[in-house]
Amino acid sequence: MARPYHPGPKHFVFAVADGTEHQVSVGDPQEAYVAFSAFFRGREADTCAIRDEAAGQSLVLMPGHGLIARIKDADRPRPEYLRAGRANRYLPGATLFFENGCAGLDRFGQWFSDLADLDQPPETRGAARAAAITTEAAALDEVARIWADSGCVDPSDQCYVFFDSQGADDDRAERAVLLRMIEFLGLERADAPPEAAEGEVWVRTDPRLAAACARWS
Repeated sequence: MARPYHPGPKHFVFAVADGTEHQVSVGDPQEAYVAFSAFFRGREADTCAIRDEAAGQSLVLMPGHGLIARIKDADRPRPEYLRAGRANRYLPGATLFFENGCAGLDRFGQWFSDLADLDQPPETRGAARAAAITTEAAALDEVARIWADSGCVDPSDQCYVFFDSQGADDDRAERAVLLRMIEFLGLERADAPPEAAEGEVWVRTDPRLAAACARWS
């Protein structure tokens, strides 16, 4: 059960580019998610914004451009942008915003204040993110985040599978981060079985990895 807002309820405004707005008053993040998913349904190609006017924060989903933006301070709006990568990332992003505002999205992916940075090759963006991670704890948290977003445990419980059922061209920036973190942490990669998708990365179980993934599962 979602933790109730305190003090509550919270008020959000959902809006699309044509000026349509819908105001909701909700008691917890799950109730907010249900209300927004109903609003978003059928508008997946539109730019949809979620405003928490009391907190002065906004989240903007831009499926037509493959982007997500967040604005932490409405008085001095300086958007930060993230390349969504996949269509199924928009509603999870909204969930994190409902749970903890813009701060809830800190580890959702790599944010840039300049849209031009998003035009860098995915591997370059991934390498820049990986270079900023310098401790074992942060590296494990990053690996677990990537696994929680796109992975599973193989049926033998011997390996963690990343980018489950994905092609090699999917999530290239995240893949670059993962490969750097595997090397940094000294984790052992395993050969994927012949039937695995081309983009899957298999990593042998490790107590540190298991503990980190358990926190994200």
